[in-house]
Amino acid sequence: MKNFPFITLSNSLVLLRLSVAFIFLAHAIIRVTGGTVVRFGDYLNNKGFVYGTPLVWGLTVYEVIGGFLLAFGIFTKWLSAGFIGIIALGIVIIHLENGWFVGEHGAGGCEYSFLLIIALIVIAAADKKK
Repeated sequence: MKNFPFITLSNSLVLLRLSVAFIFLAHAIIRVTGGTVVRFGDYLNNKGFVYGTPLVWGLTVYEVIGGFLLAFGIFTKWLSAGFIGIIALGIVIIHLENGWFVGEHGAGGCEYSFLLIIALIVIAAADKKK
């Protein structure tokens, strides 16, 4: 265990940034390829939003472009702030009513979103650019 985790702090921050970027990219790509944009838009309309489908397309575009930029370490503070805002809204609109846990002890709760927010805070804090 002396050499664990076998990578430097700097490299682990890059790994975290790439992993989070991959999560957002995968989330957006599966929404498009799985054809669930309209369904998610209808869900938002049922929650009282107007123009749910265009909102979901905007979110999807942000996740794709932002995911790629985040992976390359470009605008990480701004992108992290935007992603945190999106996730916070997702917690309020979708996940909060499902409780804390995502699996095993619940379904669709906030814990995963909370962890992503913390990861994004660490990513933003690691950005040395102003």
